[in-house]
Amino acid sequence: MTPLIGSVVVVFAVLLITGGHPAGNYLPVLVVFSALALLGFYDLIQTEHSVLRNYPITAHLRFLLEDIRPEVRQYFLEDETQGYPFSRNKRAVIYQRAKQNLDKRPFGTQLDVYEEGFEWLSHSIAPLTVNSHDFRVRVGGPACRQPYDASLFNISAMSFGALSANALLALNAGAKSGGFAHNTGEGGLSPYHQVHGGDLIWEIGSGYFGCRTPDGRFDPGSFAHQARVDQVKMIEIKLSQGAKPGHGGLLPAAKVSAEISRIRDIPMGEDCVSPAAHSAFSTPIELLRFIETLRDLSGGKPTGFKLCIGHPREFLAICKAMLETGITPDFITVDGKEGGTGSAPLEFMDHIGMPMREGLSFVHHALTGIGLRDQIRIAVSGKIATGFDIARASALGADWCYSARGFMFALGCIQSLKCHTDRCPTGVATQDAARARALVPSLKAERVKNYHHSTMTALAELIAAAGVTHPRDLQARDFYWRVSENQIMTLDQLYPQPVTGAFLNGDVDDRLAQAWREARAGSFRAAN
Repeated sequence: MTPLIGSVVVVFAVLLITGGHPAGNYLPVLVVFSALALLGFYDLIQTEHSVLRNYPITAHLRFLLEDIRPEVRQYFLEDETQGYPFSRNKRAVIYQRAKQNLDKRPFGTQLDVYEEGFEWLSHSIAPLTVNSHDFRVRVGGPACRQPYDASLFNISAMSFGALSANALLALNAGAKSGGFAHNTGEGGLSPYHQVHGGDLIWEIGSGYFGCRTPDGRFDPGSFAHQARVDQVKMIEIKLSQGAKPGHGGLLPAAKVSAEISRIRDIPMGEDCVSPAAHSAFSTPIELLRFIETLRDLSGGKPTGFKLCIGHPREFLAICKAMLETGITPDFITVDGKEGGTGSAPLEFMDHIGMPMREGLSFVHHALTGIGLRDQIRIAVSGKIATGFDIARASALGADWCYSARGFMFALGCIQSLKCHTDRCPTGVATQDAARARALVPSLKAERVKNYHHSTMTALAELIAAAGVTHPRDLQARDFYWRVSENQIMTLDQLYPQPVTGAFLNGDVDDRLAQAWREARAGSFRAAN
């Protein structure tokens, strides 16, 4: 907000309180009313700020508070972890990078370097020069006929229905121009994912939206029809979601519009239910055969699955099934329990599922331990938003990363936490057409591309400072974590690195050895 607009608002408030000029001259009030009317009209037609398009005039108060934020920083940010699901510092950096504003800061770190949880990356005295930030990883195992070269940073799963049409248009246009992939979410392959032609990862959930029979089971014919669209580059089966693993989803009948009904292949007037478990398979071997089926139906495109790690024995059961059948997924996406959602029970968000770092380390360990790590790529998601986050994940075993909230912030999300109410103030997470119009896809698509570009550039600068030329060359021992005020550990001490064939050779610790003994290729239940 400019000082002039701030003054007008203050004067207007004073005039309303005092009733105008003491002599009864209401001309000042009329002038201010007229000025505010013109301001409100301009707010409605401008495209720079979504929140102003939905809240003309009043939203300027938000920008006024942002302008004076440095002066009140200690008041608002004494503890960034209280009441905010995501660091204000990270949000500010994302906004700046999306808008291509200067993202540098004065006066050094604002973190307490002696506080538990502080982390850093070792740098080299002889830093290198990294000429390109366009890091790629080839996804596709021995059975894949159409491998895909994925960016190391991609848009995480967010469905049409959870996000507005305008949000999806902006995300996919940004992915197209920036050369990275866009995960559809489990809500189906909507037209808004396809308008701009950005690379898509089609997520198949337990509701089989877009490829289901009338009774809600998997339909091979409709799947094959859509999966062979050239824009679809990979197929991802969603077993569970980090924010609510083991919990199904529900879209109330009142929110099932004619458009959502058509895209998801569901009837109007009925609740749209995503079951907690899949009906197409119920054992590890059946899961792998389902993966093989989808890969064949798609024409040989990379096919994998996403999960939040729960019982270690269940993932190890899938590993045993791989060894028994010879069928392997092309990739596995590890979703940390800190991942986001539009709505979930408090208990699930806070206390169910394995956090991202532990889950990633375990999956990397397990695949290495059965000798299949070189055939299977690992993706990871869970509050990843910066170049440092990607670098750390790479050191722990990730081949590429997803981000949902980072790209939502690039769209203009202000984290009002109203996703589940359909009253998103910026038009990102709503099906209300009047609210969604606030988000202008052409402008936000550019910001999505800018955010990806700037984050990958920051990643390139980080690895160059660390003395390597590709994120895959980073090691867990390069990262330090403060355990207490006077104790630090490297990530390879916190997350011991695996030995190839360790599970096959019995060279694992007692806890994992017990989980391996309990794992069965024919069942997710523990062996007696």
